[in-house]
Amino acid sequence: MDTDALKKSLLSKFQEVSADRLQKIQLGVLDLEKPTADQAADEVARELHTMKGEARMLGLAAIGQIAHAAEDVLRAERDGRTATEVATDLLLRACDVIADLLEDMDLAQTGSPSTQEMCEALSAASGQAVPPLSGAKASSSGAKAPSSGAVPSVPPVAPAPPVAPPAPASAAPPPPAAPPPAASKAGDGHHDEHHPTRSALADRSIRVNVEVLDSLGLLAGDLLVESARGRLRASEAESLLQRFSRLGDRFLRLADHVVVPDEVRGELERIESDLHMLRDDAFRFARRNGDGINTLHGNLVNMADHVAEARLVPLSTVFDAFPRAVRDIARSQGKEVELVIENADLGVDRSMLADVRDALVHLLRNSVDHGLESPDERGMLGKPHAGRLRIRVRADGDMLSIEVDDDGRGIDPQKLREVAIRKRLISEAQAAALSEREALELIFRPGFSTREEITDISGRGVGMDVVKRKVESLGGSVGLVSRQGRGTTTTLRLPQSLALMKVLLIRLGDDVYGMPAADVVAVMRVKPEDRMEVFGTLAVKHRGKPTALVGLGPLLGVNGGNRFDKPPAVVVRHGEDLAALVVDGFVDEREVAVKPCGGDFLKGAPFIAGTAALEDGRIAVLLHVPDIMGEVRRMARPVTQSPASKRLRVLLVDDSPIARATESALVKALGHSVEEAQDGEEGFSKASAQTYDLILTDVQMPRLDGFSLTKRLKSTPGLARIPVIILSSLASPEDRRRGADAGADAYLIKGELGVESLAQTIDRLT
Repeated sequence: MDTDALKKSLLSKFQEVSADRLQKIQLGVLDLEKPTADQAADEVARELHTMKGEARMLGLAAIGQIAHAAEDVLRAERDGRTATEVATDLLLRACDVIADLLEDMDLAQTGSPSTQEMCEALSAASGQAVPPLSGAKASSSGAKAPSSGAVPSVPPVAPAPPVAPPAPASAAPPPPAAPPPAASKAGDGHHDEHHPTRSALADRSIRVNVEVLDSLGLLAGDLLVESARGRLRASEAESLLQRFSRLGDRFLRLADHVVVPDEVRGELERIESDLHMLRDDAFRFARRNGDGINTLHGNLVNMADHVAEARLVPLSTVFDAFPRAVRDIARSQGKEVELVIENADLGVDRSMLADVRDALVHLLRNSVDHGLESPDERGMLGKPHAGRLRIRVRADGDMLSIEVDDDGRGIDPQKLREVAIRKRLISEAQAAALSEREALELIFRPGFSTREEITDISGRGVGMDVVKRKVESLGGSVGLVSRQGRGTTTTLRLPQSLALMKVLLIRLGDDVYGMPAADVVAVMRVKPEDRMEVFGTLAVKHRGKPTALVGLGPLLGVNGGNRFDKPPAVVVRHGEDLAALVVDGFVDEREVAVKPCGGDFLKGAPFIAGTAALEDGRIAVLLHVPDIMGEVRRMARPVTQSPASKRLRVLLVDDSPIARATESALVKALGHSVEEAQDGEEGFSKASAQTYDLILTDVQMPRLDGFSLTKRLKSTPGLARIPVIILSSLASPEDRRRGADAGADAYLIKGELGVESLAQTIDRLT
């Protein structure tokens, strides 16, 4: 047996398995700071012990040494001898060092200065001596391994700077592998454990080169098209047989009316018998052939589905790197962040994995840097000190929806307008004409950044435009919703698979085009009475709302257009935008194999995402809906806009300067303007002289208290319509009743006041 080849194979396998084990260890280490710390510590201990045993068996002494020292730190943390925060930082840095060693198998055997420094830091934290490089061979290292007591202890160094989430080592998730049994040593304090479930999973899974999967995906798509062509040819053959049968019947009827000699009559009867037999055999063959082709097509559909499923990679292969990355970024800014990830086991096409990862990295960095406030600021706003950052994944038909939301400060549309003007992206007149939604979309402009100074995290003007470009290049869309003072939600909508796609085939002239079915809302006939004009834009009523009406043929610059009194149209959606695209007809809805545009004819052409072969030999051009909707927006002003949140003018009445400052900050955080009054008399004078949308008042004030102010406001014509919210530290039922009797629209307790409760009350009243 070739020993070198076997060792090389084992080392390669160790690298693959250890990379995944390292990811599990890092996730478990991060959980040491959570309530589930005991369970996480057990999992980390098992993984470290397994890695140590495997490394020592393969002679990778440096990895074994660090894993052993890390076990000691973990044990010290569980015994209370090492602070959890110190242990977490050290163990994460140890994972980084092991990751470097996995890239260089020579260093994994002999170690390096960074290896020794890491072991010394771990040793100092645990109070245990550094274990010797027992797995290293003297001949390979050229030096003796240091003795366990020869290395002086040093205090732990500062945590490493934050890093971006690393790309997964492999596009496909590595299968759980049963570790080689590690020999237990006396006094080690650990015992090997068996993992029958993990072993069973390892026996049922293998690694497949991604190029092989790509080839299988293309082959499956081609076979599907070929089987569809086979069904078409079978149908054509059956039509030919029917024509042959009708011709035979005509021949036999003609023979019955022709007078021929007896010997010829006998020959005609034999021909008639042969024709009947041939016709029966032909139709039996057609039936069997049709059944066989249908069975083959069904099997090929199943095969294509399985290949597409094999190409799906759990999003956890990307998400597992995020908790540590978010923690490092937050700590570098002195912030506290709780990251919640939901449904990370859903899959995405492996070819999309890198783009999805890059887009989410930008979103997470933006949320931590721009969105979430500092703990002190959150405390002043009545929010928990730790910001909440959530990634939520859900399947929506053939599409995948990924939401990233935070409970931070939100986005101020007015600030975006000012930045866009300052950066000369738009003029002042254009900025003033923007709706709130259109102002939010300024964030997707290339070069746009609200951060003036350049840092390691932000300020380079590269971010959300990259996210939008990457997602739309995959045939997806990006949605943004923000509420000032309450947070921001960014939604990425992506196809789950790029190899096979369900499309609606439409006709423009004699050409066939494909529209992703996930973007199609409805098909319709445009009746003359449903057409209208809104702000100079032609529109059609769809589900009771005006929707832009555009001829798809003229938009694409090809044949086709409005040739009918009631032309067919397809209603498509991209993000929040809708448009009714007039076409010449519909062909079918089917699943097709998508191929990129080849050559120079279509490559880089606008509005085109790819091509697909049809069973009749034609090529369907697949349309890119984001490009089409962008052109629709440029051609005409949107005919429908979502209602914008109103910026309110608020009067705040309170005799306490500190209370006014706190309450004013809360209201301003929600995007409203605030004017202040020091007592009830001044408040009433201002309310009488100027126009306000809302009044907030304290109760206990000199000259005129809050109850009396409220009664006076509600009894004064012209002021009674203004909603009044009483803010008071008086929380008894009697005080609340007095507020209601005075006419207050809401009564909030100052000690319980937070940005969320205030926002909900204002939303309800206004």
